[in-house]
Amino acid sequence: MAYHSLSLWERYASYLLPLLIVFVDYAAVVAAELFAYQLRRHWLPIADPNFYIRDIYIFGIVPFIFLGFLYAMGAHSRNMPFWIIVQKIFWACVYAVLIIILLMYLAQVGGVVSRLFVGLTGIFTVIFLWGGRYIYRKCIRSLGLFRVPVLFIGAGLTAERVLRSFEYDAGFDYRIVGFLDDHPVSDKIAAQYPILGGFDDAEQVIRATGVRDVIITAPGMEQEAQVRLINRIQPLATRVIVAPNLIGIAMGRLTAISLVSEKIVLIETHNNLRNGFNQFVKRTFDLMCSVLGLIVILPLLLVLVIMIYIDDPGPVIYINRRVGCGGTVFNCYKFRSMVMKDGDAILERYLVENAEERENWAIYCKLKHDPRVTRFGRFLRRTSLDELPQILNVIRGEMSLVGPRPILEREIERYGEFIVDYHLVRPGITGLWQVSGRANTTFEERVQMDSWYVRNWSIWLDLVYLVKTVQVVFRREGAY
Repeated sequence: MAYHSLSLWERYASYLLPLLIVFVDYAAVVAAELFAYQLRRHWLPIADPNFYIRDIYIFGIVPFIFLGFLYAMGAHSRNMPFWIIVQKIFWACVYAVLIIILLMYLAQVGGVVSRLFVGLTGIFTVIFLWGGRYIYRKCIRSLGLFRVPVLFIGAGLTAERVLRSFEYDAGFDYRIVGFLDDHPVSDKIAAQYPILGGFDDAEQVIRATGVRDVIITAPGMEQEAQVRLINRIQPLATRVIVAPNLIGIAMGRLTAISLVSEKIVLIETHNNLRNGFNQFVKRTFDLMCSVLGLIVILPLLLVLVIMIYIDDPGPVIYINRRVGCGGTVFNCYKFRSMVMKDGDAILERYLVENAEERENWAIYCKLKHDPRVTRFGRFLRRTSLDELPQILNVIRGEMSLVGPRPILEREIERYGEFIVDYHLVRPGITGLWQVSGRANTTFEERVQMDSWYVRNWSIWLDLVYLVKTVQVVFRREGAY
């Protein structure tokens, strides 16, 4: 088989990526400093026109302290989940601010340099770095620049999952060169990407294409055969990533421990939501964001109440019994989006007359063209505005901003053994399933997503899913 060899640009352009990231980060830090400087000097009620910072600090010392900690935290590494990048940036900024405060104390300039300015710089640096990295990633991906060529070894269901993750996560920017597999299982992969050979062709393909990043997605391969494969390709590849046969375990704080003398790797994992402090952090985060959010959206809520009543007079709030944390049942609030009268009869008649929709109802528990939905209700559902009243459930402690999908009592048996995970946390207004296809996911997929979220929870996941939810809602992806 003839292989497409990478061009000189493809071979080395990806190595320019860290330099470009450094430039973006430097610009973000300087912009944050200048913004904080203008706030402290001119825009705040307690502004001080005489406040002054020398250029060497704004453009030199302070940015390089931040860049140093970003590098030390590994925030410049290529291709990692975006939520991990968010976490690394946050802690790098925290450490940088602490060092700046320490240097101010040692230099005895605490009385000259405004502590408010330092605090504002830290806050805005985190925000600007997050925003800068996200915009940069989107631009790079849309332009198709600096993409890292990668060869997959293994073309089965695991490879499909990895590819799907790359598609949804802005932190990854690979260009797939092709796949190697003795017996490709995935028809989707075979139809979309070239199958360049089998496992024994790995060295030949790597040499012929010049690819330097290899991802092994063959967890079913025998352990000895996989070790031999890795040993064969490691001298030829700069980076080898292996997807082990550990799908489904908790990965929120996964740590690899190397026992060098015995050539054994131990995997340590934690249940983050068993930690009382983490539960306190999640609840505090929910309360703060919900109360502030309710104040901001109050005018919008009043407008929606009026529109719902005009479209179909009657109660504007729909109350549904849902299962919550620990198996307790609570009243879940939503804006009413369906007709007041004869809803069950309308649905039954519609399912009898539409066999295809009856099948969709059985699989997804939703209908794309539900005849019970009102005209304004259709708008509420497409924009997910019908779920805004659930903020009251969050304040009452019955729900969380991010969590598993709130389920009905009759759905408990469909969760099977995963119901134990579901009972550990409060259900969420949004969650993993809402940002991963929403209504286009099957019930079984939603169950697995809920379980994965519970076992891998972190405050960073909540932040990322909230941001992704806003994106999905504005794009109206998978909502009906």
